[in-house]
Amino acid sequence: MNFLAHIYLSGNNELVTMGNFMADGIRGNKYKTYPKDVQIGILLHREIDTFTDAHPIVRQSTKRLHKNYSHYSGVIVDIFYDHFLAKNWSNYSEIPLDIYVQNFYEITKKHFEILPERTLHMMPYMISGNWLLNYASIEGIQSVLEGMNRRTKFISGMNKATVELKQYYKEFEEEFTLFFKELISFANLKRQEITDKFSEQL
Repeated sequence: MNFLAHIYLSGNNELVTMGNFMADGIRGNKYKTYPKDVQIGILLHREIDTFTDAHPIVRQSTKRLHKNYSHYSGVIVDIFYDHFLAKNWSNYSEIPLDIYVQNFYEITKKHFEILPERTLHMMPYMISGNWLLNYASIEGIQSVLEGMNRRTKFISGMNKATVELKQYYKEFEEEFTLFFKELISFANLKRQEITDKFSEQL
């Protein structure tokens, strides 16, 4: 899953949210140098990614893209799924998306000292481009995909993927809705399991 989903699946703990958000910038056992709640978020992020990558519904979505985008298909589907989460946000949260996103940006400013270099480098672009809010529109997704394509030195062709998004919009949305329902239950369970394990170690 992409940024918005990881943030949403973190629950209400700010440090768990930060850990989940920045986890891609933390390799191996380096997560153990962070406070307990940040560690929980990092481990939760990894569990979510493992569950997502192996899920048959997600594989169904990526298969539709594989011919044109090869191993980048999974990254594209992550972005597509964030689009459907943002677009249908009111089905998942009582807090309007613009307010939720602004609150998250404030949390990152509050805890900026724990962010890894990779995340610190990205944050100004995320905030100035308001990525999380703009996921809700196809134009916003197009902008994200163009940025991803630049980062792959234009070899991925991801900037063209909104063609497939529009062509198979209904199918991708149905797959997201079915999958995300399962993912919410999984993430809630795993977050509690990881938290309980840390409590046992005290």
